[in-house]
Amino acid sequence: PLTEAATATPPRDPLSYTPQHLADKILQSRSALEGERKQVTALFADVKDSIDLAEQVDPEEWHHIMERFFQILAEAVHRYEGTVNQYTGGGVMALFGAAIAHEDHARRACYAALRIRDSMHRFAEELRGEHGIEFGAGIGLNSGDVIVEKIGDDLRMDYTAQGKTVGLAVRVQRIAEPGDVYLTEHTAHLVEGFFELRDLLLQEIEGMREPVRVHALEGVGRMRTRLELAQRRGLSAFVGREKELGLLEGALEQALAGRGQIVGVVGEAGVGKSRLCLEFVHRCQERGLWVNEAHCPSHGKTEPFGAILQLLRGAFGLREEERDAEARARVAGRLAELDAAFEESLPLVFDFLGMPDPERPAAQSDPQTRERHLHRFVGQLVQARSRQEPAVVLLDDAHWIDEPSDGFLAAIARAVSGTRTLLLVNFRPEYSADWMGGSDYQQLPVRPLGPEDADALLRALLGDDPAHAELFARIRADTGGNPFFLEEVVRSLAESGALEGEPGAYRLAEPVASIAIPETVQAVLEARIDRLPEREKHLLQTAAVIGKEVPEALLATVSELPEMELDAALEHLRRAEFLYETSLYPEVVHAFKHPLTQQVAYDSQLRDRRMRTHGAVAAALEDAYRDRIDEHAVFVADHWARAGERLQAADWYRRARGRLWLINHK
Repeated sequence: PLTEAATATPPRDPLSYTPQHLADKILQSRSALEGERKQVTALFADVKDSIDLAEQVDPEEWHHIMERFFQILAEAVHRYEGTVNQYTGGGVMALFGAAIAHEDHARRACYAALRIRDSMHRFAEELRGEHGIEFGAGIGLNSGDVIVEKIGDDLRMDYTAQGKTVGLAVRVQRIAEPGDVYLTEHTAHLVEGFFELRDLLLQEIEGMREPVRVHALEGVGRMRTRLELAQRRGLSAFVGREKELGLLEGALEQALAGRGQIVGVVGEAGVGKSRLCLEFVHRCQERGLWVNEAHCPSHGKTEPFGAILQLLRGAFGLREEERDAEARARVAGRLAELDAAFEESLPLVFDFLGMPDPERPAAQSDPQTRERHLHRFVGQLVQARSRQEPAVVLLDDAHWIDEPSDGFLAAIARAVSGTRTLLLVNFRPEYSADWMGGSDYQQLPVRPLGPEDADALLRALLGDDPAHAELFARIRADTGGNPFFLEEVVRSLAESGALEGEPGAYRLAEPVASIAIPETVQAVLEARIDRLPEREKHLLQTAAVIGKEVPEALLATVSELPEMELDAALEHLRRAEFLYETSLYPEVVHAFKHPLTQQVAYDSQLRDRRMRTHGAVAAALEDAYRDRIDEHAVFVADHWARAGERLQAADWYRRARGRLWLINHK
């Protein structure tokens, strides 16, 4: 149509605007992503009144304006590892959580939206001065499910939105004024506490039968981690970690005696690593020990030097609102107290902290030399600080650390030996580093809670009502004793109306037939599964179809992997704590560490793929257990039923009933 000619843009090749490192991630894992359900947040940004604006400037100039606008959008989206999935005439549609899965997809989308808003404000000021036009864009966000159908060689992703995932983001964007970021209650629920939101209440949205609750995104909140959010809400009872605290206390005593120690606290997502470290740090502070800590946010890899800058600012007691001159004086004074030799390092340190001294600029050097000098400075700082007083240095969630900060962490680890310093680092099993091999290092694994401790936590969350006994058992079984999963399941039940009352004194409002996986837990597990290599991911999904317990011989038949590849893939899944061995004789049997992991791995697959795998499992069962097939008749029947083969399923259910009758009448 002629009315769209001014703003029309030719189709763009995603390879031309996607950074190489993101393109590589998508292409390497695309076959493992195709044909899967994904939790995502959709971001839609569009220029307001673009046709009217285009008429006010020269067409060639308008083209340059829009190119700059698209650059602003793409830079912000890619910074937080989202993917620009579609260019429209006056904006873009981007997805966070697909094709690259992230457990914090909603938060990443909000960070990107704020970055777009701030960059657009500066750009609009320029255009107002140069061309006298009021250029602005509204942004809309919504979270939900999509099905990733196909990813082409050029990164184009075909997808099917479930419900109104993308359409609602578009409609919310349309009611946003230039410079505003609006998000639906679905997204607000996932980011509450991490951002400043203004509730706009129910809004009439074009094309929607019912009003939609909308929130305005106004800025970044004070919360950076899940633990900080939990502290604001009120921490749950701390149970079952006496042994781990004892080991940390032992390491601290060695450090206080001048034998510096490094402790790596390792465990799966949600198992309580950060909470354990928090409780230990509180004990240290109560003893009057100096504690310096940094927390790596889930998008930490996108913030170069983020972790080390946190540690250095904490070491010098710098405040956000402090002026550069005041901050430089504070740093110089603190270093002079520690060692006069630090004087020569001041220009470099000031520059690195983002407050260069105009009277003493840092000497120019290549990046490698500069980094080497900074590493040496950080190591000397640790040792000098230790001579003055003992210290505990905590780095939380190191699996999200940015690469440059990881190099500084190694420098700190090298400097700890022989000092009165305890370096405490917590991380998930997928993180590893060379500094872990030293004699001063010990690893502390954190396991899920046992039945007694899990029940103690549930009593604190739900109350002592005897009517909860069955619910306790179901939650404990489904979550595998993972504290975060336990808490989120209880929170989800309360929000759904299944529980009434107050935390610690809930009562069942209605029978709980099944426990739905909370979005927060699903996002964590989806992201963990997606980070697996393609072979291991497909094997885990096949195992999920087989069931919670997985005979290795059956898995080998259905997966069709060669023996050596199967062994290697299973070892990887065991090390990553997805599976564990429950039996070695007469046959090797594996089980899922958490039933919720099995459910997420199962649900992420499309129905057709699951049905094919169920059929393969049923056929393999018939062949593998032909000598005692009646013992497995009900399992064979279930798999044929899920494969959509009703006649075969009915026959096997009949055989299962016949065997049950014989057993009961012997």
